[in-house]
Amino acid sequence: MSRVENWRKSSYSGNQTNCIEVGELSSGAAVRDSKDRDGGYFVTDRSQWSAFVAAVKGGRFER
Repeated sequence: MSRVENWRKSSYSGNQTNCIEVGELSSGAAVRDSKDRDGGYFVTDRSQWSAFVAAVKGGRFER
């Protein structure tokens, strides 16, 4: 598996700890819980990640 680089969380999260973090992979993205960084992560390919981001931006999910 590729090494995950540049973990980051949304600037909207501020100092909150109940967030997700996204890391860059050469083939897509990795996502983990910011409260449990050693608990593992799941991986998506570029097309899956792009579709998810488009759905979020399109308002498909409720807050």
